[in-house]
Amino acid sequence: MNELDSIRDQLSDVDRQLFSLIARRQALALEIGRSKSKAGLPTRDFAQEKIVVERAVRLARENQLGDHLAEAIALLLIEASLTVQERSEVVQSARGSGKKVLVIGGAGRMGGWMVRFLASQDYEVEVADPTPPVSAHRHFLNWRDISLDHDIVVVAAPLRASGEILAQLAEQPPAGLVFDIGSLKTPLRSSLLRLAAAGASVTSVHPMFGPDTELLSGRHIVFVDVGNPEATRRARALFESTMAIQVEMDLDSHDRVIAFVLGLSHALNIAFFTALADSGEAVPNLIEFSSTTFDSQIEVARKVAEENPALYFEIQSLNEYGFVALDKLSGAVERLRTAVREGDESSFSDMMTAGRVYLERKGGKR
Repeated sequence: MNELDSIRDQLSDVDRQLFSLIARRQALALEIGRSKSKAGLPTRDFAQEKIVVERAVRLARENQLGDHLAEAIALLLIEASLTVQERSEVVQSARGSGKKVLVIGGAGRMGGWMVRFLASQDYEVEVADPTPPVSAHRHFLNWRDISLDHDIVVVAAPLRASGEILAQLAEQPPAGLVFDIGSLKTPLRSSLLRLAAAGASVTSVHPMFGPDTELLSGRHIVFVDVGNPEATRRARALFESTMAIQVEMDLDSHDRVIAFVLGLSHALNIAFFTALADSGEAVPNLIEFSSTTFDSQIEVARKVAEENPALYFEIQSLNEYGFVALDKLSGAVERLRTAVREGDESSFSDMMTAGRVYLERKGGKR
């Protein structure tokens, strides 16, 4: 035991050195980010990232370590570096200095993300939410009790509530920029258009990521113009200091795509873990005999199961294109079931071939 404790102490010391070096690396990454900003260079440099990964693999081989471990560690370090660089860039922009923002629904998870993001740009952020305060920002229980003299008003409430709030804002439009961050847009269409018709500077935004996201590189933010291009431009400018991918769509196209991007993927995972739960098989037993595919799927399904059921039901039930995706899923499962039941290997093979061709043609990951 004394020998084992001694070895564990040595291991603990190595860990301390590792994290000390990682902290030093993060500090250097921050300096690099500031230098890029001064030189007008983009934060992300894919060519340099390739060099970093290749260097990690080479060093791993020199130390008799595996390529996979080297790549995994290098990619984690790159993401950590990009995160501090992006955060620094957002803070340095100080876009909101001297300006006020109201986040209606700011005590919610995505509303809270918007509060943190805008506060990091030096905006004076206020929150309106019937939920008791969850941050140090000035908090109101009812947005109607506030003089809406803010430069920006963000509506981050659940979809049905957002529609009602936007409609009520149209009765006396704020002077500042107004936008929602709803996952669907057609349920908000009439309220958004009513607000636009009332002369408000209004647009619609959909951050395509969750509230725990720190690095926006590779993440998409969708902007839906509702008749005021200048409002959309102003909303897009809020994210210019990040590495997010900005996409513009119209109202109808947005929800048609979301029916598959969110609706279908959510439904597939809900069906997956429901089938497992109904199977009577214990999860530990299944995991003991799991495969790579099962492990990946169970991890995604677990994240979906931990999400807000009310939000996910809204995404399924309020999308007027939702049943298009659900019907396709139902039809695909029935085709698969029929092929297996009837021993039709040809049809089964055709489904897999068609899927592979589709994914390759659309640029999907292989």
